[in-house]
This record gives sequence, structure tokens and C-alpha cells, in this order.
Amino acid sequence: MATDTTIGDGRLWAAGEAYEPYVGRWSRLVAAPFLARLDVAAGARWLDVGCGTGALSAALLRDRDPAAVVGVDSSDGFLAYARRHVRDPRAEFRQGDAQALPVEDGAFDAAVSGLVLNFVPDQDQAARELRRAVRPGGTVAAYVWDYAEGMQMMRRFWDAAAALDPVGAGGKDEALKFQLCRPGPLGDLFVRAGLAGVAVSAIEIPTTFRDFDDYWSPFLAGGAPAPAYCKALDEDRRTALRERLRTTLPAAADGSIPLTARAWAVTATVPRA
Repeated sequence: MATDTTIGDGRLWAAGEAYEPYVGRWSRLVAAPFLARLDVAAGARWLDVGCGTGALSAALLRDRDPAAVVGVDSSDGFLAYARRHVRDPRAEFRQGDAQALPVEDGAFDAAVSGLVLNFVPDQDQAARELRRAVRPGGTVAAYVWDYAEGMQMMRRFWDAAAALDPVGAGGKDEALKFQLCRPGPLGDLFVRAGLAGVAVSAIEIPTTFRDFDDYWSPFLAGGAPAPAYCKALDEDRRTALRERLRTTLPAAADGSIPLTARAWAVTATVPRA
């Protein structure tokens, strides 16, 4: 997951405990179908760029029988969370920048990145770094949320916010801020990096919230664009937003809120010399 501490007030990206109920739990659900699409043999060396709280690294260790997994992230808080919760001896977590990875050329059989590329200032450099880290013939892949349409928990939030505050909320919507949330720009990024066999596909998962509080509470933590916007509102405006969401979100008979989330996944290979 993305870890750029310039987003919002920065605290969500520094504290894994805050990130998990907001997006981390849903990232974990995307990880398994994402990895299942990759043709990488057991015993491979994997690099997880923007490893965040370790969701994708944990799935790799559980499902793909790797020889080693190296996670890289810029956030001390996320790395501390990952080290506490991913205790497999095959895993190592390093601090580093996606634009200048602290790894040797061609050191890995595969490099993956979950939910981070939108937040990297120089996305082309990050894609080139992913390629650099992988041997010829190896796999490079990433996924990002479809903020424009398919990530319903955020889409519902921003639609409600824009209805109440069209000027203040309009420019903060992730769909407007992050162009990689669409398949065309995401695929083009990997093509420009010189990768081969670039393909983009959708992954859709259920994101069912236990009740309204389970949906609403993570937006009060600050950090990412939507929580930062919500936290900055005065009490009356935040209450109006909360009540609009309460009345517009779908609800099942048991009080749960059934939504879905779509991610776009891009896969490619490093050309052989």
C-alpha cells in the first residue's frame, strides 16, 4: 500500500493500526487473486515495493512458496507493523524509496507493488526501478484501486461530499488526483518502462462493512485524501456528511453495508537480452 507521507496529514501512512481498517483489510483480499495471475514458480525471490503493512508479502509467503520476500517501504510505522505481523524467516523488510530501490540490478525473479504507484511522485522512475530489480525474463506486476468507478467505499464518500461541498470536495477526489486508476494510463506506464507483454485486467472483491460505524470510523483517522478531508471539516459539516452517507449507502437486513471494490492489475515481463 502506498506510503507517501505527503498525502493528507501523513499520520495514516505512519501508523499501520490506522491504515488496516481503512484500506489494508481490503488490500489483503485483492492480494490472493492478484498473485494467482502471475506465472512465477515456487522457490522464487520476490520484491514487494511499497509493502506497507505487509499484506501482499504475507500473501506471497502463504500462497507462492517463495525462497525469499523483500519488502521495501518509506514509512517507519508501516515497516514496524509489517515486522511485528509477518514473522516468516523468509521475509525481510527494508526502508527505501520506490524511485531508488535499495536492491541490486536483476536480484529478483519477480517484483510486485500493491496500491503504491498512484502516490509516487515520479511514477515512470518507479516503473523503471521495478524493471531494474528483476532479472531478464522475470515478472513485474502491480495493482491500484479503480478510484474513478469501482472502489465503492471511496466513490460513495466523494459523491456524498461533492453533493454537500462541490467546491471544497471536488479537487480532492482520488479519481481526479490519480490518473493511474484507469487501465489505459496504468498499462502505458509499464510500456514506457520497456517491459514486454503488458496486460491490464480487473480484480473485484466484496467489501462488506459490519455496520455504518465500521464504514464511517476509518474516515475520521486523517491521513489519506478522503480521511484528511473528513477530519478537516467542522463538526456541523462532518455531521451532515455522515448523515448523508448513512441515508444513501445500501444496507442489508442485518445492518451490514454490502459494497464492492475493483482494482486494476497490470502484469508484464522483463525482456530478455
